[in-house]
Amino acid sequence: MGLRATISAKHLDTPGEAVKRRGRIVAFLVAVAASGFTSGAAAADCKSLPGPGTDWQNCNKRQLMLGGSDLKGSNLVDTDFASTDLNGSDLTATNLEKSTLVRASLAGARADKANFSRVEAYRGDFSGISAEGALFVSSELQRADFAGARLTGADFEKAELGRANFDRAVLTGTRFSVANLSRAVLSGALFEGPIDFDRAFLFLTRIEGLDLSAATGLTQDQIDLACGDAATKLPVGLTAPSKWPCPPDDD
Repeated sequence: MGLRATISAKHLDTPGEAVKRRGRIVAFLVAVAASGFTSGAAAADCKSLPGPGTDWQNCNKRQLMLGGSDLKGSNLVDTDFASTDLNGSDLTATNLEKSTLVRASLAGARADKANFSRVEAYRGDFSGISAEGALFVSSELQRADFAGARLTGADFEKAELGRANFDRAVLTGTRFSVANLSRAVLSGALFEGPIDFDRAFLFLTRIEGLDLSAATGLTQDQIDLACGDAATKLPVGLTAPSKWPCPPDDD
C-alpha cells in the first residue's frame, strides 16, 4: 500500500506544473485553430441555402431540384449530386473536385474556370454548358452529354469519355491528352486551331467531317482506330485507313 502510494505520488503534477501543462494545451489548441486546420466536414454547412461561396464539401445533395442556383466560387468538393437538377446554375470558378454527378443535369449551366477534376459523372447532362477553361482532369464521364457545350480551353487530360457526345460542342484549344475517347462522338464539333490528342485512345471515335489538320498529338495508329470519312481532314503525314467510313454505331 505504501509503495503504491509512493509510486503514484511521483507521477502527480505539482499545482504549478499542472497550470503550466494546461497552458501548453490551450496554446496548442489556439495555434491549431489559427492555422485553419479543421476538417472539411466540420467547416461545411450542409443545411445552408445555395449562394455564392457556399461550402457544401462532402455533403449529400442527391436528387434535389437546384436549377438556377447561384453557386459561383463555391466549395463543392466531394459533394454528392447524383440525379440532382442543376440546370442553368452558376458554377463559375466553383470547385467540384471528386464530386458525384452521376445522372445529374448541368444543362445550360455556367461553369467557366470550374474544377471538375476526378468527378464521377456517368450519364451526366452537360449539354449547352459554358465550361471554358474548366478542368475535367481524370474524371469519369462515360456517356456524358456535352452537346452544344462551350468548352474552349477545357482540359480533359486522362478523362474517361467512352461514348460521350460532343455534337455541336465548341472545342477550340481543348485538351484530350491521354483521355479515353472510345466510341465518343466528336462529329459535328466546332473548333478552330489545334486540339490536343496526345496519346488519347480513339477506338471507334467518330470524327466524320472534322478538320483535324491542326490537331496535335495525333498518330497514324490513332487514326487507324478511329471512324472518319472522306470529309475528315488529317494533319500532314497521316492518311485515312481503307476501312473508312465505319458502319453506324447501333448503341
